[in-house]
Amino acid sequence: MLIQGPKWCGKTTTAEQISKSIIYMAKSDEKEQNLTMAEINPSLLLQGEVPRLIDEWQIAPKLWDAVRYEIDHRNEEGQFILTGSSVPAKMDDVIHIK
Repeated sequence: MLIQGPKWCGKTTTAEQISKSIIYMAKSDEKEQNLTMAEINPSLLLQGEVPRLIDEWQIAPKLWDAVRYEIDHRNEEGQFILTGSSVPAKMDDVIHIK
């Protein structure tokens, strides 16, 4: 599930209510680590109880392909919830675009 919209409209709050695990990509004390992990091995960021909320996924566009791959190979519904308030700045490296 992809939830997009303007800042402060309740995307994350709504998703938090149904998610079982969460990663906040833009959390100030973890942002650089999350971005590095998204470049090196994004599948590690996808580990966790499902549905897994990935908040502000768009700061690491490569997560899109990693999520798509996991969905295809897990063959189960309701795996991930992606929330984001802006369009990814650079989607050049993404293989599967909406």
